[in-house]
This record gives sequence, C-alpha cells and structure tokens, in this order.
Amino acid sequence: MRIIRDYSYLDAADRGASVAIGNFDGVHVGHRSVIDLARAAGARIDAPLGVLTFEPHPREFFAPDAPPFRLMGSEARAHRLEKLGVEKLYELKFNTALASLTPEEFARNVIAGGLGLRHVVIGADFCFGKGRAGNATDMARFGGEMGFGVTVAELLEGQSGQVSSTAIRTALAEGRPREAAAMLGHWHRIEGPVMGGEQRGRELGYPTANMSIAGLHPPKFGVYAVLVDVLDGPHAGHYHGAASLGVRPMFGGEVPNIETFLFDFSGDLYGTELSVALIDYLRPEETFDSLDAFIAQMDADCARAREILAAL
Repeated sequence: MRIIRDYSYLDAADRGASVAIGNFDGVHVGHRSVIDLARAAGARIDAPLGVLTFEPHPREFFAPDAPPFRLMGSEARAHRLEKLGVEKLYELKFNTALASLTPEEFARNVIAGGLGLRHVVIGADFCFGKGRAGNATDMARFGGEMGFGVTVAELLEGQSGQVSSTAIRTALAEGRPREAAAMLGHWHRIEGPVMGGEQRGRELGYPTANMSIAGLHPPKFGVYAVLVDVLDGPHAGHYHGAASLGVRPMFGGEVPNIETFLFDFSGDLYGTELSVALIDYLRPEETFDSLDAFIAQMDADCARAREILAAL
C-alpha cells in the first residue's frame, strides 16, 4: 500500500483511484462497508482501491486541548487498511489551508484536480469543506459537474443500534471490549513501541511490556485478557497474555499506560512494536495491603486470562 500525503504533487500512477472518504477512526464495520463500495466501484471502472483520510483528525485540529478520543493512531489505521486490501492511502495533512477550502474548492482542487479521483464513496452523514458546509447531495452534484462518480453509503445498523466510533468508545469506556469488537469487526488493539519502565513487574516475577496510550481514547482502567502480536524483531509472533491498563495505583502512578505480561515468553522487547488486543475485562485497578496479596491476585488474573483465551 502506498501512502500519499500531498495532493499537490502526484505521480500519474497515484491518480485515478476509486476511494472511500472519511476519518476511519477504528476502521469499524461501517467503515468497511464504505470501503467495499469503493472496491466494487473500482472493479467496474478498472481503478485501484483507495482511502482518502486526514491527519491529524479534524477534531484534534479544531480542539487540540480536548480529551483524547481516537481509537487508533495513524500507523494502526494504516495497518488495518492495508489488511483490507487498500492500495492507495491518501493521508492528507489537515491544516489551516485545507480547513479553509469551501466545499466546491475541496471537490475541485483536491478530489478532481489534485488527486484526479475517478470515483468517491461517502457516508450519508458526510460533511466537508469550510464550516462542514458541504453534504452528500453537494458531493453528488460536484461529481456530475467535475467528472467523478459518487456513491452515498447508507449508515450501518448493528444489533444495538447504529455502528459508530462514538458507540465503540462508549463500549470500551464501560469495559465491554467484546461489544466494541462486534462493531469494529476486529478486536480493539493498542499499538506502539515497548518503552522502558521501572521493572517492578520483573522483580515480582511478572515482567511486562510497557506502552503509552497517549492520544488514544482510554478504555476502562483495569486488567484484561489480551492477545498480543509482536510485530517485529527476533520475537515476532502471536502470544496470549494479561494486561493492566491505567495508572498503577498500587505504585502511585499518574500517567495512564498499558503493561502487558506475555504468557510463556522470555526475551527482550524494548523498542519492539506491539499490537495488544483487548479481549475481556477481568477487574478494575486496585491497591493491596501487601505485595504478596498483589502477586496472588496477579496469579489469579493470569489463570483466568488463560482460560478465556484458550476458549477463543
């Protein structure tokens, strides 16, 4: 998959795609249905499959001090889109210049002129251009005037209502990762490099891989059964484990992170890229009267996690 970040200077080979447009936070089943429509349109007109998205997320651009809300960072989103067969990822920098384009200027300068797209697929609630003034009807009109096809995808309904990134965030915040996964179409994952820690886990017999969750919507703090993909390095592969997500109240922590213990693993993971999938919420964060009590609870957590993961 090629990632293109500038619509002003494009190779001829990167023009002419059939794309799905949106932020695609989480790449949930609703997003996948939009991408599948772009795939089908591309097959009809012999155009490569693309996704047009923005970085940073427009919500981050307009409200930089708001609490973190993203389900995944740009790299995790790219990994997921590549797995779906996307050939061209147009990840445009969302800045003042882009935000200032009127709906017609966005359609003319970015879609038709800059990227030379042949077909676009948008959700029925899609808004674009300065002040979010453009809607799906406007996009269809611009497509007719400027020579690109437009498909408007209906919003997808799940068993518990409309599938949306907001509903997924709510499920995660309430400690319901399986419900979130049903809407995502995949396990919710936290991805990133393993950072150096205070090595308390190693001293307690539970060495953990520590990762930041900065910039991400925080799932409910507590202990989870997890699936772990080590994405690079000599230990690359798939593992089962248990993870503590939160501020580590037993040790007076303040900055949230995720600390993952990989079952039946021995090795150094510092600097390695990990992808940690939340499977089941086991319990909230707690403090204990002694380290022995804490270790006993970790033993019980890991035993329960092994049972859950063995049944997948």
